[in-house]
Formats: sequence, C-alpha cells, structure tokens
Amino acid sequence: MKRITRYKGFAAGVILSVTAFLFINARSGDPYFEISKNLDIYINLFRELNTYYVDPIEPGKLVKTGVDAMLEDLDPYTNYITEADIEEYQFMITGKYGGIGASMKRKGDDIYIGDVYENSPAQKAGLHPGDLVEMIDNQVVRGKSVDDLSSLLKGAPGTQLSMKVKDAYTNISSTKLVTRGEIEISSVPFYSLVGENNDIAMVRLTQFTQGCGRQVRQAFDSLYKAQPKLKGLVLDLRNNPGGLLEEAVEICNIFIDKGRLVVTTKGKIPENDKEYKTSGVPWNKDLPLAVLVNHSSASASEIVAGTIQDYDRGVIIGERSYGKGLVQITRPLGFNTQLKVTIAKYYTPSGRCIQAIDYSHRNADGSVGHVPDSLKRSYKTKIGRTVKSGGGVDPDVIVKDDPMSLVAVTLYTRNHLFDYATEYASKHPSIAPATKFALTDAEFNQFSKWLENKDYSYQTETELALDSLKKLAMREKYYDDAKSEFESLKSKLSHDKKQDLAKHKQQVKEMLENEIASRYYYSRGRVAQGLQYDKELDKAMALINNPGDYKGLLSPGK
Repeated sequence: MKRITRYKGFAAGVILSVTAFLFINARSGDPYFEISKNLDIYINLFRELNTYYVDPIEPGKLVKTGVDAMLEDLDPYTNYITEADIEEYQFMITGKYGGIGASMKRKGDDIYIGDVYENSPAQKAGLHPGDLVEMIDNQVVRGKSVDDLSSLLKGAPGTQLSMKVKDAYTNISSTKLVTRGEIEISSVPFYSLVGENNDIAMVRLTQFTQGCGRQVRQAFDSLYKAQPKLKGLVLDLRNNPGGLLEEAVEICNIFIDKGRLVVTTKGKIPENDKEYKTSGVPWNKDLPLAVLVNHSSASASEIVAGTIQDYDRGVIIGERSYGKGLVQITRPLGFNTQLKVTIAKYYTPSGRCIQAIDYSHRNADGSVGHVPDSLKRSYKTKIGRTVKSGGGVDPDVIVKDDPMSLVAVTLYTRNHLFDYATEYASKHPSIAPATKFALTDAEFNQFSKWLENKDYSYQTETELALDSLKKLAMREKYYDDAKSEFESLKSKLSHDKKQDLAKHKQQVKEMLENEIASRYYYSRGRVAQGLQYDKELDKAMALINNPGDYKGLLSPGK
C-alpha cells in the first residue's frame, strides 16, 4: 500500500513539475501560459477535493468524468479510452477478442443468450439463442448488467468457464463447460452470386477492420471462380460505420488502377497532411459496379463510395450517407490509457470533404448544426458529373428505406420477435434455405394469435401530442370546458393493435422471418434471408442487367 501511495505521489509530483516548468517559461498572452495556468488550477482543484470533500472520492472515476465533459466540447469521435476500455477498442480495430462467441440479452432482471456465432465455443457447447443464463462460474447473474456479464465471459483463449443455463428448447437446467477461444467477427459475413442467372457477385462489408480488404478481394475471387461469366459486382456498405482508413484504400484498389489517389487528409500539423494512393493491381476495373449505402454508412464507407463516384467507376445506390469526414488516431497517455483524437479532415479525389456537421462552430446553447446548403461547394467527377461537399455522399440512384412502424418497433424492443423465433425453432428442426425461407399466411396468423396475451401496447405520435395538449389545457385551466371534446378526439384517435398489425403485416413478417432464419443460419442467414425484400439490391441488379441505363447514369452532366 505504501508503494502505491509513493507511486501516486511521484506521479503527482511529475505533473506538478511539468506544470511549474510550463508556467515559468510561459508569458501572459502566450498559449502556453493559458495551458499552464489551467493545468495548475485543475491540479489544485483535484487536490482540494481529495483533501476536504466530505465523502471519499474515486480519482479514476472523477478524472474520467471531467475528461469526458471536456471532450464533449469537441466532436463525438475524440474520446478518452481507459484501461478497462482498451480491449473493446482493440476489438473495433481487429474484430477479434477472447470469449465464447455469444451475445447476451437482458429481459427485466433475467439474462438470456442472444445471438450465437457460427462455429464458436458457445455453439460447440450447445448453447442456443433464448437459453436462460442462471449462473456463470457459480455467480448468480440475475440482475447483472450486460457489461458485467461481458467481463465474466471474456478471457484468454483456452481458459474455461462454467455456465448454468435453462435450455430454451427443453426447459431443463444444466451446467455446461465452455472453453474460451479467439473470436473473430468477420467483416464479410456474407457473399453470394445473385440475380436470376446467378451472374452478379455481391459482397457485404460490415466494418473496416484489419485485413478486410483482403477478405473482400478473396470473396469476389471465390465468386468469380464459381461463375467466370460475371455481369457485374455489388459492394454492400449499408450500416457500415467505417474503421481503418488504410483498409478503405485497399477496398478501392479492388476496383481502380494502381497509383490512383483515394483520399487526402489535411490537419493542423503538417505531418498529418497525407495522400493515400492505391498501390496494387486491381481485381477488376471494368465490370459494372454498384455500391449500396444508407444513412448509417459512415467514414471509411464514405471514402470508398466517394472515390468510386469521383472516378465514375460505379453507381452509388440507396440513401445519402452519414457525413463523417474526420480522421482519428490514438495517442498513448500512460497507464495503458489512450486518447482517440481527431487530427484531420479527409477529402475525396475530386477535392470534396463530405463532413456534414460543423463541430468547430457551436450555437449559443452549445449545439451544433449541419453545414448549410449555402456553404456546400460543387466539384466534378473524372468525366464531369457534379458532386457536392458537406453532407455525406449523395447516391446516383435514391432508394429510400420504408420507415419502421410503431407496431414493428414495439414488437422488436419488447423481444416478442426474439421469443417467438426461439419457440418456432424449438418446434421445427429445419427450415428452407435462408434465401427462400418465408412464413406462410397460416404461420403468420399463428404468430398473431400468440401475441394476443402479450403486451405490445404503445402510443402513436398523435396520441402523445394529444396527451401533451391535455396536460397544457389542464395547467392553463381550459380542460374542464373542453373535456368532452378531448374525450371524443381521444376515442377517434385510439389505435387498434390488431388493426395496426394487419396494416403492417409485411414489415413485421419480414422482421420475424429474419429472426427465425438467424436461428438456423446465424448472421449470414440474416443477410441471405433479407435479400428477398432488398429494394436497393433489386435496383442494382436491374441497372447491371441494363447496360444502357447503367452507362447513362455515368454520363457527363448527370
């Protein structure tokens, strides 16, 4: 204990010495003077709190709170990574961690197995989605948070843990020994030949982790070997939040020539001004290409989409992308902590920055706004098409997703889709291949009947607005005079859950089918099953099958 105290004292002494040095060597009006002055205030404040505050304080927690509050004034991508968060950050970069390969789902105080990854230790141990977790290593888990469970489940590959679970299919409790392994979540969960003649190669990329460029190239290569007469390519970047910039360059190099500029970064420090170019031979630079994006396609996804668009190498299909044009690196802070800090903005080959939100100029209330249209600049692609900066990547073909209905959202968040999929899987040993699996009307009616004694009540936006108006009228003493009108309006606006379910049957049916398919075919099954209703993919295939329309979109002036 004395050694720890001396160490803390030494660390504090070093900080004080550095602060004193800065203070002595800085002059008023000098930026270093402001830094040293405020560091001195911070250290004095921390020391006074530690000495005089009525209750014991937790230094690490207090500093984390202070640092997080400070970073809130910058952008949401500049973060303090504590020692406890390092493993999670490494997982985001590599897609690898030591664990059992299963997610946890909390319902009330109970903990259930969520998704089980294919060929994982969890699958090999016989765990299923929907199993009730009762104990982990003799610790009762009821009431624990998902974060607490994560720390219990993760560990070095080769180590064992015991899990007492109640089987979702048999309702029998048993203890299972699970040997942890190195879990790698593939950035390419699905690739396949699609189209009526299976002559279009589709690859889905979910994140830009280390080596994902090689994985995508191998996926396309595998599909080409299966079908040498390919008519076109589809790269699916929907819901891909980004990742490593270097991997974005590798992905672009699959489709464009060696030596082409992909992205330029510009920051405050000259050493952060860099150009990234393709360095290898492309896999294919001629086949028609469609890139699918949506509002959740961000960062590295936008580098790829923007580069493909700027070189007129393919068509972008879907919705406008997120608009994250900022670059981050990590800097060590000591004690196994790091700072992830925004160091630059990036620019696509045409010269545009697609950053949608201006964090450098905040409103009086501290909020930030999108770059106004008046400040968006126009740029030209290689053949002269107009593209704009400051708001994500605009698709060449807009295909909007249908908004989620309230009944579908409620069924999902209340876990009714999850629970019914578990029950369905317990009664059906097998189903059709994921790309063909669909519920019959009779099966959906069984689901509707199953819902009859389940709570999935909700309020529509209109009902919520009426409630707010009622409260306002009561506060301002108008309600008594208009009570009958309020009650009449409430009655007319009251929704019928069964009617809503029938109205949005197709949407709910698609979500339920997707959940059921995952029970048999895991994450790849989710993707494969969803292809049946994929409007963006349908549009991509239609364009590839119609060369005239495809080339027309890539003509000057378009």
